[in-house]
Amino acid sequence: MHSGTSKRGVLPGFGITMGYSVLYISLVVLIPLSALLLNSTGLTWEKFWDVATDSRVLASYKVSFLTAAAAGLIDTVLGLLIAWVLVRYDFPGKSIFDAMIDLPFALPTAVAGVSLTAIYSANGWIGSLFEPLGIKIAFTPIGITLALMFIGIPFVVRTVQPVLQDLDAEVEEAAATLGASRFRTFRSVVLPELLPPLLTGFALAFARGIGEYGSVVFISGNMPMKTEIAPLLIMSKLEQFDYAGATAVALMLLIISFVLLLLINSLQRRVRKTAR
Repeated sequence: MHSGTSKRGVLPGFGITMGYSVLYISLVVLIPLSALLLNSTGLTWEKFWDVATDSRVLASYKVSFLTAAAAGLIDTVLGLLIAWVLVRYDFPGKSIFDAMIDLPFALPTAVAGVSLTAIYSANGWIGSLFEPLGIKIAFTPIGITLALMFIGIPFVVRTVQPVLQDLDAEVEEAAATLGASRFRTFRSVVLPELLPPLLTGFALAFARGIGEYGSVVFISGNMPMKTEIAPLLIMSKLEQFDYAGATAVALMLLIISFVLLLLINSLQRRVRKTAR
């Protein structure tokens, strides 16, 4: 039997909240993307294919996606370690260290790009240490990866941190009592719980890295076929009033990014089902 009183949520009913959600998504996401698709209607298929498959454009896609993926993977490992330290240990200056994680969110990306270039260039503080070894950091894909790591690390830490806080440490102690080694405890008890947020953090860092411009444009060197990223190529075409070419590159970047994020989201759902 159903009780006469119905549950009242804190927020209004489904109709109102769904309406606001659809309106917000439409204004912020769907309408701008629709404008991109409408601008592409002036493109012929031949023009679009010629631009999208140009060797310089393909090279920029390769640089953007490979460096974003590498930065996302490294941030996933480092982000897990940083979140673990913040949750499991107490030390002097912890609150300051915790606040510094969000610094890439507040710092203008252009400032970050200039700072990283100054540090990792051949005469910079860190770059000068690697230069005698024949290792160049600035103006190479390594420098681009470092810049993307800088702007992507907060996504992983802030995604993993709350899940790690809710994880009961007594379960780990029980596993240790039963004779499990530290590695087996982490692999069998902790990692299954952290895998979904780790995938989410990677997806966020990867997506941010694909479209990043300000922090990368300085340290990349912008060398065509070597260190030129796709967002920079779009800006170059816009400055040359090649709106059709810029739209073609942006549309192709959008399609590839959407497919990759869709695959990552599908993997997330499978991991969650397996964890249950």
